[in-house]
Amino acid sequence: MFDMKRRAFLTLLGGAAAWPLAARAQHQAMPVIGFLRDTPLADATHLVASFRQGLKEAGFIEGQNVALEYRSAEDQPHRLPALVADLVRQQVALIVGNTRSAKAAKAATTTVPIVFVSGEDPVINGLVASLNRPGGNTTGVSFLSTASVTKRLELLRQFVPKPGAIAMLLYPNLGTPDAERELRDVKAAAQASGQELMVVEAGTDRDIETAFATFAQGGAVALFIGSHAFFNSRRERVAALAVHHALPATYALREFATAGGLMSYGTSITDAYRLGGIYAGRILKGERPADLPVQQSTKFQFVINLRTAKALGIDVPDRLLALADEVIE
Repeated sequence: MFDMKRRAFLTLLGGAAAWPLAARAQHQAMPVIGFLRDTPLADATHLVASFRQGLKEAGFIEGQNVALEYRSAEDQPHRLPALVADLVRQQVALIVGNTRSAKAAKAATTTVPIVFVSGEDPVINGLVASLNRPGGNTTGVSFLSTASVTKRLELLRQFVPKPGAIAMLLYPNLGTPDAERELRDVKAAAQASGQELMVVEAGTDRDIETAFATFAQGGAVALFIGSHAFFNSRRERVAALAVHHALPATYALREFATAGGLMSYGTSITDAYRLGGIYAGRILKGERPADLPVQQSTKFQFVINLRTAKALGIDVPDRLLALADEVIE
């Protein structure tokens, strides 16, 4: 399946991916953008497309007046510094990255402009000095995937009115303020509703399988998936396991619902990448990251997958269908 996705990604890149970098750089002296992720590129084709759309809106088209160099640490974050060093050595005009990638880039260079697209608070995690005045060589877009915790649990409870423990699948990175806040908010919401919370960490594919077995043994009645790129890059597997174990689950991103998840509530990561593309274009035209305030996605989307609801034997209340921004049938 991975190979198929990888082939699809390479197809998406088209002929431009096959050009040697030096040849591209010389071709009409095109600026080169480094597009960097810590998670697999094969699972981010829709994000690449959205980023390109933003670039296009800013007047840049890949292969015509801008080139893109794609890099991924393939879930091995320790590889990021070497990938950043390679891009800097290639003299890219700017680097675009998700949270971990942008932090690695910021640690490596104070001169190459960096545009991040992050589901975390960029001030708390040290990417910028402030939202309005980023300072330095870094700016970007924040879609704050942890901001919707209470609402996500409230909606989930309407799908699962029966009492019982709530399970939470969490990536083991509690050193970050956003992850700690999300866990704290989930605990508080569960406690307020008098429900037990069962938290299991998963940082590998095997961990995910084990976690679901633990949830089943513990008699969990619903599942909250933590906000992390690791789970997003495995959304089809996570959603399938939730259905297999008859666990109604809530997710932060629409991508999970379209991959078979029951429901999602949160801001749009695809629109965030489009905005990132626009910022990249503005920087290529000469604006400084320090002068571009961090943009924040504020539009929340509620998506219900009716096919999954049916598979789980859930009769979705009309009031929820009326609330939904999108219903997948």
